[in-house]
Amino acid sequence: MLASLGTMPELARQLSGLGGCTHPVRLDGHRTEHAVDRTTGEIGRVLHHLDSSALPAGQLLVRCNNRRATRCAACAETYRRDTYHLITAGLRGGKGTPQQVATHPRVFATFTAPSFGPVHNRPSGGRRCRCGVRHDEGAPALGTPLNADTYDYEAAVLWNAHAGALWRRLSIYLRREVAKRAGLTQRAFRDHARVSFAKVAEYQKRGAVHFHAVIRIDGPEGGESPPPAWATAELLTDAVQVAAVAARVEGPEVDGRPHTFTFGRQLDVRTIRSADFDGGQALTDRAVAAYIAKYATKGAETATGTLDRPIRFLAELAQARITEHARRMIRTAWTLGARPELAELRLRAWAHMLGFRGHFSTKSRRYSTTLGALRDARADWRRAQAAPPVPQDGETTLVLAHWVFAGTGLSHAEAWLAASLEPAPGTEGEPTHE
Repeated sequence: MLASLGTMPELARQLSGLGGCTHPVRLDGHRTEHAVDRTTGEIGRVLHHLDSSALPAGQLLVRCNNRRATRCAACAETYRRDTYHLITAGLRGGKGTPQQVATHPRVFATFTAPSFGPVHNRPSGGRRCRCGVRHDEGAPALGTPLNADTYDYEAAVLWNAHAGALWRRLSIYLRREVAKRAGLTQRAFRDHARVSFAKVAEYQKRGAVHFHAVIRIDGPEGGESPPPAWATAELLTDAVQVAAVAARVEGPEVDGRPHTFTFGRQLDVRTIRSADFDGGQALTDRAVAAYIAKYATKGAETATGTLDRPIRFLAELAQARITEHARRMIRTAWTLGARPELAELRLRAWAHMLGFRGHFSTKSRRYSTTLGALRDARADWRRAQAAPPVPQDGETTLVLAHWVFAGTGLSHAEAWLAASLEPAPGTEGEPTHE
């Protein structure tokens, strides 16, 4: 059909520009760039005009930019690369961050959730699980409760819902602990040093969120200024350990049962560039960035076998191909979400995420560049490759645009053609920060 109409080559070029996105956003509308005289303000010639109806697909197709690998592998890979370069920039400079950050004290820390009941696991040293079985690495039982009837599903869901608040409390306590070890008040600490971080959230197989974080001590101006002489990785490690124990968030009371949320006892803090990372692998800048970035595209569905999209009715679980443990977590979140006193947690909206509604990757303001800046740089690069007409001296540009959402996804013919395409011409040569 497409070949007979003579539109296949043009449509192939449009689809190639999606970089492999399989679920693009479709837009109707137009965009016009006019040259404007800087002196008189008079609108002159048209520099560029784009109308969606004139495009081969009949609409403008825009990448979905979904970070989940289960929803769009191509866009998730872009998100992973961006996260990698964001983390790397804060470890060794680049992307607007000075290279001297590589000399600042840095640690890599993992903060876990507390226990909600014994689960099937793989103890170190080749020992057997509590159930008496030595599970294989990919065994379906891993992370599931030994006794689902006594497992504290309520606390597990509510812990996920408060994990973001607990991290914020930790960041406050951490600054206090660093200042205390430097012999400074919290107010005076701002004039001597700054604590910067970047973190990602990951689901353990049991469905509880934990955090991986790079934490760094800078001078008072962030990465642009050297840290004070007293700032060491050892001092930072000690402060992280104490802050992790002290951080707590008071949760709701459910049926007379109060909830208080803390981090688990399994805390791991390692100085970056040590040699005790991942089975003897050196804990280098590159290893840390790669380790963190790989979790940026994974949600609960990857580790726990739950859903990768919201549900509107609990009855949808009957047809869902998910684990029984995930089913009970979702059902618990849905039931708790009906309580008026828990309305602000929006547990039904985030039931598929097992209660967690926080951002998967966050950073402090001065850690490094931002994901938005990386996306803007990539967009600027693409526009430069298109080489549109530019205003002459004495002119500026006026952009008039109007776009309306028209749907998502590809038609069957478009999907067939997209699947047959090689990577988009030019995308292999896009900036490495993609």
